Amino acid sequence: MASKKRRRSLLDLIDEYMRTIEEEIEERFEALHNLFFERPSWNARTRTIEPLCNVLVTPDEVVVTADLPYAKEDTVKVKLLGDDVLEISAEMKRKICLEDFGITHHEGEFSEFHCRVNIPVPVSAEAKRVSFKNGILEVRLPRKRGYEIKIE
Repeated sequence: MASKKRRRSLLDLIDEYMRTIEEEIEERFEALHNLFFERPSWNARTRTIEPLCNVLVTPDEVVVTADLPYAKEDTVKVKLLGDDVLEISAEMKRKICLEDFGITHHEGEFSEFHCRVNIPVPVSAEAKRVSFKNGILEVRLPRKRGYEIKIE
């Protein structure tokens, strides 16, 4: 007996295609949701808080600002890790507890600020300018000129 292969109907193919698209959308939405909403802004193990940061890209430079209230000015450190990540850290003048903010379902005491900021364009680290005034850190990084854009 010759076995006959059943041909899939057009509706079966469309249904399979739609399920694949739905799964892909769910995966991407979950990744975006975790990136922007689920990650806490503190780490109780390392006793650090992630400061609020902003990245502004202009035609000539990249300006990164970080809000570091209660930071000791002499402990502020700014490092460029690789070509596209800026690491900011500083010790606090006084320790902060989550209870200070009315958070009672988590425990934690924090003594440092720490964050890593992604830089979206190539920058020159040698000519960076850093200023710290009234708890606001400002890092100015000139953009590199004449770099090659990689095609994937």
